[in-house]
Parts: sequence; C-alpha cells; structure tokens
Amino acid sequence: MTFSLVYRSDVRSAFLLAVVSLIAAPAVCGAQAPAEAALTLSQAIDIALTANPGLVGARLQAEVARAGVGVARQRPNPELLLEETRETPHDAATLSQTIETAGKRRRRIELAETGVAGREAQLARAIAEVRNRVRRAFFALAAAQRRLAGTEDLLHLAERTRDTARARFESGDVPRLEVLQAELAIAQADNEVQSAAGVVTSARADLNTLLARPPEAPTQVSDVPAGPLAERQVPDGATATRRALAANTELAVLDRGIAEQKAKVALARAQQTPDPVVQGSVTHRSPPEFDWGWRAALTIALPIFTFRGAAVQVEERTLAQLQAERDARAAEIAGSVYAAAATAAARESELRRFHDQILPQAEEVERMAEDSYRSGQTGLPALLQALQATRDIRLRAIQAEADYQSAVADLESAMGVPLP
Repeated sequence: MTFSLVYRSDVRSAFLLAVVSLIAAPAVCGAQAPAEAALTLSQAIDIALTANPGLVGARLQAEVARAGVGVARQRPNPELLLEETRETPHDAATLSQTIETAGKRRRRIELAETGVAGREAQLARAIAEVRNRVRRAFFALAAAQRRLAGTEDLLHLAERTRDTARARFESGDVPRLEVLQAELAIAQADNEVQSAAGVVTSARADLNTLLARPPEAPTQVSDVPAGPLAERQVPDGATATRRALAANTELAVLDRGIAEQKAKVALARAQQTPDPVVQGSVTHRSPPEFDWGWRAALTIALPIFTFRGAAVQVEERTLAQLQAERDARAAEIAGSVYAAAATAAARESELRRFHDQILPQAEEVERMAEDSYRSGQTGLPALLQALQATRDIRLRAIQAEADYQSAVADLESAMGVPLP
C-alpha cells in the first residue's frame, strides 16, 4: 500500500514536471533565439562601401563629371537671321556657322575626360577614408567588447570568491570581515561592468553610423584573437614608403589634378586662335537690279586688344604651383609613413609580449592565488591583490591591442593604401 502511494506520488510529480516543461518550452525557445552573427572586418568594410551615405554622394560626383564629357562633345549651333527692311533688298535670310579651329573641341573633350579621372580619384580617396574609419570603429568596438567580457569574468570570479569566503566564515575559518571585503569587490566589479557596457554601446553607435544602420542596432563584431599576429607583419618603413608613393590615393588625386590642369593649359593655348564665322545670305526684292540674290561673308576676330596670352600664363603658373604642391606632399607622406610604420612595429612587439609571456603568467598567478585561498593557505587580501593585479594586466593587454590596431590604422591612413 505504501509502495502504491509512493508510486502515484512519483507519477504525479513527473506529470507536473512535464506540464511545466511544456509550458516553459516556448519561452525558453524564444529566449534562445539565434543572435545576429558577428561581423568580420571585411564584412563591415563591404557593408560600408555599399551603404555609406558619403560614398553615395562621391559616386554621384563622378557621374556628374561623366555627363560633362557629353557637354564637351557638343559643337556650336548655326544661327539664322531673318531681316525685313525698307532698304533694298527688302528681305534677307542669313545663316551663320562658327568653325572651331586649333582643335578646341578635342581639347574640351580631353579636359572633361581628365575631370572624370579626377572625380574617380577623389572617389577612391573617399573609399580609402571610409575603409580607415570602419577599421578604427571596428577595433574600437572589439576592444570595448573584450573589456566588457573581462569585467564580467572578474565579476564571476568575485562572486566565486564571495561564496568561498561565506563557506569559510560559516565553518569558522575566517572572520566576517572577509565576507564583507568580497562583497565590496563584487560591487566594484559590477560597477565596472556597467561602465564597460556603456562604452560598448557608444562604440557600436559609431560603427553603425558608418554602416548606415540605426545607432541602436545590435551590431556585434568578431573578437580578434592573438593568432593573426603571427600571420600579418607590419611592413617596414622603406617598404611602406615605396607602396605609399606608388599608390597613395591623395597623390593620385593630385596627379589627376595636374593632368586636368595640363588639359586647361592646352585649351587656353588653342583659344588663342580665333574662330572664323562663315555666313551665307539669300536676299529678295531688290528692284530693279534683281528679285532674288545672295551674298557670302567671313568674320574673323582680330587679336589686337585681347590675345589671351594672359589666360595661358595663368594656367601655366597654376600648373607649376600644383606640381610643387604635389612634390611637397609626397615628401610629407614619405616622412609620415616611415614614422607610422615604426610606431606600428613597436606596438606589434608590445602586443606579442603580452600574448606570449605576460598574460599566461598572469593567468597562472591568478589560478594559484585562488587555489591558495580556497585551501586556506593565504588570506583574502592576498587574493584580492592578485586579482587586481591580473585585472590591470588584462586591461593593459586589451589597451595594447587597441593601440596596435590604432597604429595600423594610422599607417593605413598615412600610406593611403588598404592594409589587410
């Protein structure tokens, strides 16, 4: 009889547990809905290059320049003059056509085409700037996420320490002071978690703006492991300088500007040659000489007062100015690239030391300190001191990675060439 009651009680308990699990299942499933996949740097750059509003405007500028080529291809329209006078002949119809000489139309087309190349170079520079801004925002968010994860790990460790201190206090091994100290450490760790979460929100809003997303969008970026350091080497100063002088987007814009100015000089020289205007007229009613007649004329502007020599000098001196500015800017870029490469190399060495030596030793010290406290070999102050030292080292390692990525971004910006 007793066995039967126990059996029914077990069955009832199992039934209730099954009902509760069925009721809670939708809520659990909803809570565990798959989150948005974390973005990689290449994915973030692709999204920005497609949707960034600034690049949309830069692409439209290039389209405007291409439309200007069609304008440059146009030829002068003929002019028709109809006359009715009291003099003879009383009626006249005159057709005039300007004939462009010295290749003016061809020079206009070349100028428009160099303008297209200049707008395309400006678009390439804008793309490089957006790439660089996305790189900075991406790694700023990655560093913020790592800081948040580190502070959360510290909070969990503080909670475990608090539980251990309570257990030892209840067994009479330590005074209540250690429990209060552990709870104080938890409060401090929780405060740091809240602060780190705010930094993550701010960094995410900056990246979302570049990706043309709402600032509150829950964008996550993939964490940056230590492994890629062994695969990607920062180029040395000489190599980086050669690459910059060969493919720098700012120098490309200056080169296109010089080419455009050369086209302006050629057009100004062609405009020194006057364009003749050919006229043909049909006349009517000129009694008694004739009823229908004709006349032809050729009009040429005489370059007496205005020869356009001053306009040519303006364009030539502007060209010399642009060439001097290009040379000066190339020297500045070479110096800034060399300095940025040296800084990036130093940051890389610092980060390697953190990952290869300092962090593993700090984690070993943390484990040993926690084990010593659990076994009663050391007191809570020693454990808290070890945890604080490990926390500082981890934060410095995160900052070292952020400094390294910032140095790489500075190098990329100075070179004007995308880096992997």
